[in-house]
Amino acid sequence: MSMHSYDPALTDLVFAYMRERLQLDPVPLDHPGDKDKLDRVLAGLLGEQGNDPADVMRLYAEQLAPTVISCDSPRFLSFIPAAPTKAALLFDMVVSCASLQGISWLEASGAIAAENQVLRLLADLAEMPATAGGCFVSGGSAANLSALVVARDTGRSARGLGAYDRIRVAVSDQAHSSVTNTLRIIGAEALVVPTTDHRLTGEALGAALAADPHPHDVAAVVATAGTTNAGIIDDLAGIADVAREYNLWFHVDGAYGGAGLFAPSVRARYAGVEHADSLVIDPHKWLFAPFDCAALLYRNPHLAQAVHTQDASYLDVLHTDENQVWNPTDYAHHLTRRARGLPLWFSLAVHGTRAYTEAVETALTLARDTAALVRATPHLELVRDPELSAVVFRRTGWTAQDYTAWSDRLLAGQVGFVTPTGWEGETVARFAFLHPGTTMAMVREILDTTA
Repeated sequence: MSMHSYDPALTDLVFAYMRERLQLDPVPLDHPGDKDKLDRVLAGLLGEQGNDPADVMRLYAEQLAPTVISCDSPRFLSFIPAAPTKAALLFDMVVSCASLQGISWLEASGAIAAENQVLRLLADLAEMPATAGGCFVSGGSAANLSALVVARDTGRSARGLGAYDRIRVAVSDQAHSSVTNTLRIIGAEALVVPTTDHRLTGEALGAALAADPHPHDVAAVVATAGTTNAGIIDDLAGIADVAREYNLWFHVDGAYGGAGLFAPSVRARYAGVEHADSLVIDPHKWLFAPFDCAALLYRNPHLAQAVHTQDASYLDVLHTDENQVWNPTDYAHHLTRRARGLPLWFSLAVHGTRAYTEAVETALTLARDTAALVRATPHLELVRDPELSAVVFRRTGWTAQDYTAWSDRLLAGQVGFVTPTGWEGETVARFAFLHPGTTMAMVREILDTTA
């Protein structure tokens, strides 16, 4: 049978696995795999002749899948988890089985129109102007890269700088690692602004620029709306004021924390985000979309279009007046892209925004309740009050090795996936709440193991 012919038996095999996976409640954490064992089970699998699909599926289900720690488990509390809705997961299958791409309006107008509806919703939540727009990219790293390339080129043009003249971007000492990596890639230097209690303020930014001998070559500033480690939101309003004063591109990295815009209980903390020239929110984090999905918004998308539109003879047809309604390829460093915003669109359309607000608020409440429990536990100390859904705490008397051993025991017993983190040179513990199915009973079970 041809590889491209419909195979009902293969379809049933895959659908049966998907149904079983979707019905798991709760989703198990599973375990890291052993390299030697995985090498043995995969040995010889890929060769000139194919294999029985049932055997391959069995190998995956029994040998490979259990070695992937499930970030959609309610007990996955490390890094930044993910908890895609069933509707989003199911529609991701539609995107895949239809081989949907989202390159240009000419090729994918329906998909792009739906994606843009979600982008408009996010822009409205941030109170960005009606002109705002952008595209979905693979993640926060790709979004930060794409936005800061626009910031660099726009800043150079505004300052009369050449392509090889020095250009700098103001960042805090708490900026995400992808921002530092982006500056290295695009050949920009960092003006590192010290923070107060891990939070970048407009006052600190203004002082750094006033003291700098060459502020003219600082073209942009990056603020964070929810640091990955502790969920801290920078002084967005104050930073926006300084950005206007110095004609800086104002970029807001809300990859994790931007979803808090859905939550009335914390919305006031985002004051100033409406002035952003570019904004990143990753729905595959706290907006319950599957990987990989990051929303990149520009205040003035034509500036991004001028930087990112690729020039090639075979692409000319995409940029005629009748075909250039909205080409997502013109707003980021990509060309080929999947319609990764559609699963989020489907889930939002099915469940409504109120359900998303309730789910985000659930994580915020869980963080506050956990902080209160930590305060009430004699051998635990809260490092700082949570602003969003990350809770950083310490176990008095523990060394770095103690935290690692504790983390290993939790995972081995399938009690939780809680990895240590660093805080001002000290190893501490951290919960990252996101899954609305995580309960205080689970939290107590985990904290009881620290006694």
